[in-house]
Amino acid sequence: MNTSVALIGAPTDIGAGALGASMGPQALRVAGLDRALRRQGCEVIDTGDLIGPPNPWQPAVQGYRHLPQVVQWNTRVFEAVTDQLQAGRVPMLLGGDHCLGMGSVGAVARHCRQRGRPLRVFWLDAHTDFNTAQLTPSGNVHGMPVACLCGFGPRELTDLGGPSPALRADELRMIGIRSVDAGERQFVHEQGLDVYDMRTIDERGMRAVMEAALDGLPPQAHVHVSFDVDFLDPDYAPGVGTTVRGGPTWREAQLCMEMLADTGQVGSVDIVELNPALDVRNGTAKVAVELIESLFGKSTLIRRSRDERPAR
Repeated sequence: MNTSVALIGAPTDIGAGALGASMGPQALRVAGLDRALRRQGCEVIDTGDLIGPPNPWQPAVQGYRHLPQVVQWNTRVFEAVTDQLQAGRVPMLLGGDHCLGMGSVGAVARHCRQRGRPLRVFWLDAHTDFNTAQLTPSGNVHGMPVACLCGFGPRELTDLGGPSPALRADELRMIGIRSVDAGERQFVHEQGLDVYDMRTIDERGMRAVMEAALDGLPPQAHVHVSFDVDFLDPDYAPGVGTTVRGGPTWREAQLCMEMLADTGQVGSVDIVELNPALDVRNGTAKVAVELIESLFGKSTLIRRSRDERPAR
């Protein structure tokens, strides 16, 4: 795969309910993310870490914790991702917590609109992240990025990349969901989000779920993968601030990534919510790197495209 990937560190836990995700970018570097991507033939440019306000660790104000700081961090992410997209690279955001998805996905959405390209966002997460100030039990903005991207939130965030909404419900696929707040659940149903929760994965299997999620993917679509490490079952990934039992196994997660890789259309990636303070020997970061390597083409056998396979 001849792909140029730009690593963008965003060392903040500004939207989270636990400290520690700010150390995520360096943990991914230590775990060998650069080397893993190079093994798959990628050119890798590490742009370093963005600089933003520190976490003041204050209670929520009108339903949002640290809203001014969240806006500042997402603005920096938006600008950095935009720069790399314009340079023709695959931006890979190293979080940091998942509130940063507003800046990342917002930049990708505007990029696609400007070029007339279809967009498909795969949100790999234990949570739907569809809370609002009225629904949230905590005020933590890492539980709100999808709602903000879909136009439900403060204007400083919903209009970050231009007219709201940045993202339509039909452009989004959620995989691995297993923790949704009561009010949030009803709101998700009302908006018609395409959610493949763990019961669906249990009943149908990851292959069938991914086939359904990928169904109708336009051949020229830009695929954005927003990978919250708590997507995985905590037996495989304990180093996250919001563990939820009963998630995908290592093998199920690998299949998910491999099927996304098979599209050949992955154009941008988030890796978020890795919390080294809660990890053991950086093991969760290593698992995340293994999955990203699969997302960029690693497989047990060297796969051939359909055009290269012999006729029967």
